Amino acid sequence: MTFKDYARFVESVWISDGRPLKEALAIMSLGLGGEAGEVQEHIKKLLRDDHIDKAALKKELGDVLYYWTKICTEMGFTPDEVMQANVDKLTDRLRRGVLRGNGDDR
Repeated sequence: MTFKDYARFVESVWISDGRPLKEALAIMSLGLGGEAGEVQEHIKKLLRDDHIDKAALKKELGDVLYYWTKICTEMGFTPDEVMQANVDKLTDRLRRGVLRGNGDDR
């Protein structure tokens, strides 16, 4: 499956309920944060218990992808555009030797 295919799938299953954009984006971002927290829980258990349920982790990563993709498309970005922008940013930071550090504009 490609990201383009996945984005179309997400659009086909998203229930908007006709909410205003700001409210819909809030729901998407809260969903993204919640699912990212569940990913963190699995990593915590790996650190704490030296065990990870990889099948459950995969499901949570899929949920992160779901909300991330919906935010991308709602804002008019394709997932490919967002990935390329990230590659460009990180490549520039690597070139300038500032991968580590603080601040968005380093």
